[in-house]
Amino acid sequence: MQQTNTQAITLTNSKLLKYTIFSFVFAAIALTTVILPAEYNIDPTGVGNKLGLTVFNNVKATATNSTSAKTAKDATETIEVVVPAGRGVEYKFTMEQYQKLTYEWITDGTALYFDLHGEPKGDTTGYFESYTITTSGEVKGSFTAPFAGSHGWFWKNTSDAPVKVQLIVNGEYIEHGLK
Repeated sequence: MQQTNTQAITLTNSKLLKYTIFSFVFAAIALTTVILPAEYNIDPTGVGNKLGLTVFNNVKATATNSTSAKTAKDATETIEVVVPAGRGVEYKFTMEQYQKLTYEWITDGTALYFDLHGEPKGDTTGYFESYTITTSGEVKGSFTAPFAGSHGWFWKNTSDAPVKVQLIVNGEYIEHGLK
């Protein structure tokens, strides 16, 4: 027969207080170095920037028209998206099935890797369908949503400088923005 040696763990009030204080300190460090920079672009220590956690909050996208929260039909919008050096961004349009979008985008001269793709509404599996994957500095075309969901571009900038993308769209969609 095998004999096991079990030891009882005794938590005294002083140990419990010590572990509680340690937990609060650890949570405060995680909050100031990781969570605030990544989620809110608040980086009091500068560690978040060095870890690359503020990149998504530093991406700028502006629309010249304010129709982004409602259905746009036959309204042309020009949107500027800045893709940071060595990073990627996604710009998506929420569309119903069979809605159409005419688009043209052009960079300031630098070619970007891109993936035009869609994700079905309500899908939680991570499924997406790619329509076009290539590298280019400009693309012009039209798109009909094969299913309801978010459809748009992932642009990746492999250069050492930020790249401005001018996106001109005309069509039917519910809303749009960086994802």
